[in-house]
Amino acid sequence: MADLTAPPPPPSDVIEEHRFPCSACGSDLRFAPGGGKLVCDHCGYQEQIEETGRADAIKELDFARAIEAKLPEAEIEETRVLSCDSCGAQVEFDAVTHAKECPFCASPVVADSGTHRHIKPRGLLPFAQTEQTAHDAMADWLGSLWFAPNGLQDYARKGRKMQGIYVPYWTFDADTKSEYRGERGTVYYETRTRRNSDGETETYRVQKVRWRPARGRVARWFDDVLVLASRSLPQKYTDALEPWDLAAMEPYRPEYIAGFRAEGYAVQLQDGFAEARDKMDQVIRRDVKFDIGGDRQRIHDIQTQVADVTFKHILLPVWLAAYKYRGKTYRFVVNGRTGRVQGERPWSTWKIAFAVILGAIVAAGLGYFIAMQQSS
Repeated sequence: MADLTAPPPPPSDVIEEHRFPCSACGSDLRFAPGGGKLVCDHCGYQEQIEETGRADAIKELDFARAIEAKLPEAEIEETRVLSCDSCGAQVEFDAVTHAKECPFCASPVVADSGTHRHIKPRGLLPFAQTEQTAHDAMADWLGSLWFAPNGLQDYARKGRKMQGIYVPYWTFDADTKSEYRGERGTVYYETRTRRNSDGETETYRVQKVRWRPARGRVARWFDDVLVLASRSLPQKYTDALEPWDLAAMEPYRPEYIAGFRAEGYAVQLQDGFAEARDKMDQVIRRDVKFDIGGDRQRIHDIQTQVADVTFKHILLPVWLAAYKYRGKTYRFVVNGRTGRVQGERPWSTWKIAFAVILGAIVAAGLGYFIAMQQSS
């Protein structure tokens, strides 16, 4: 299979960089979450982002052609990236950036002239949550954790900036037809008799299952099977940010990235499809069990034909905070659309010890009270 990042690099003058200078003062504009506008923090100028026809712009790409490296050159771009040696993140940065802290793990990194040649994003979900609302959501989440260290809670509440990151995902569409072999189980009961300890006869029922061969076909069209294309964050956190309102997706426009960062995908297309197939197979097994029917089901074999596979590279918005507290990094992610928070749960040793001691005191007091009641 072809590596989609491997073709010979184009001349450096085609590396895509997007700046949006303010027409009033020349400063850089940034995208304002929830407003559909570019705004200038220097002079207050605002500029509406023009709408694009969504039906034509967010079209799917042919998976087979991509694997054979036959996508049109217009679907490929090259961007400058900063690579983090600690967590492996590849985040887009402009040419004047010399040093940054990695937004994924808070490790210091130095930018170089590295580039990332990749399939262009087809669509994205623009940020709807502002940095302040995301920060408030994270602080509330930390405050709800009973055994979180107070120092970390205070550190997070001090208002340190969060990073707005567009995280890469693949989506896959596919038409599947599956033939299966299995067994349908019907539950029934047999009545039996036995003598109890008194020598009397009693009846009881025993559950049995009658199995009969079953075979058949199921078909399903899969639409937008979502696969994380990043390795920088634990997948359990990003999965917990779902669901995403993919129906509200906008055609990709660099204006939506202004003021934010976009991570380059690290999961290659063919590997992403393998993960999508695992998700499809789980749904197909559920369909097969439903088709077999009965009270119980056994599946011996499923043969699935997959056709008309298409895909697209999309970007989803995440507010990210990576705090180093007492030598350890804690990472928190906030869904840039809904404000849902997930993160690494910190524990306070002294709070846990205090809770254990308090519980022991309460238990001892309760035991003493019960003993006194019984003695009286």
